[in-house]
Amino acid sequence: MSFAVTAHGALHYDVVDEAAPGQAGGDPILFHHGIGSSAALWAGWRPALADRYRLVAFDMRGCGRSHIPAADFQWSLDRMVEDLFDVADAAGLQRFHLVGESIGGTVALAAALARPARIATLTVSNGAHLGASIQRVEAWRRQLDEGGVKGWSDAFMPDRFHDDALSPSRRAWFAAEQERWPRDSILKALGVLIGTDLTARLGEIRCPTLLLHPDGSPFIPVPIMAELHRLLPDAELNVFGHARHGLPFSHAVQCSACLRNFLARRDARRG
Repeated sequence: MSFAVTAHGALHYDVVDEAAPGQAGGDPILFHHGIGSSAALWAGWRPALADRYRLVAFDMRGCGRSHIPAADFQWSLDRMVEDLFDVADAAGLQRFHLVGESIGGTVALAAALARPARIATLTVSNGAHLGASIQRVEAWRRQLDEGGVKGWSDAFMPDRFHDDALSPSRRAWFAAEQERWPRDSILKALGVLIGTDLTARLGEIRCPTLLLHPDGSPFIPVPIMAELHRLLPDAELNVFGHARHGLPFSHAVQCSACLRNFLARRDARRG
């Protein structure tokens, strides 16, 4: 169990370092999950990647084993970017491949703008350069007020997954993870996204970028991802059928294989 000590509390991270001698693929991979999830989200990605890459995943601030802020803590996109680099520094990652999903994808885009020399490649799954609306924040607040975190989670699950996307045990596991999130963390993290718009700066992101997106996200329509693809100088877009906002969990095998292929092709170009 490892922690990155920051000025605002410690952040928990996990490391998987299983690459065989002589097989390591150079730059490690850092994973950033979204609201309602945790570092454990990425377990399904490990089989496709761990033989070649050192993998680091962390619980974002406000959930899991990381620092749970007090009610008066000032959440911001800049703070979340600093959290990401605090974890990278603690894990000894100088230059790394960065993978972010949902709000983690937005943070990843902002991180690539903030410190481009640190990011080898960028992968955004079911995330975007545009943030949430005040209407969504109010809807989530009503759900939390009326049904608590479980009520909010129950309402969120159909937005995450089609009915046939997961086995009963995997669905129950994800729901339990989601229900562990504190109410304030849910609303404050979502609040960070209100008004966020990175459109004007996307042309500055020069690292190779992989975009992974479901065909049925209720929050980020495919045309938004098509716009992100168009505005990034070096990007590939993959849209997965019969998928919703829980794409990196329900389609972990397909997404991780796509990332493995993307990194292999980029490594070949550099070689």
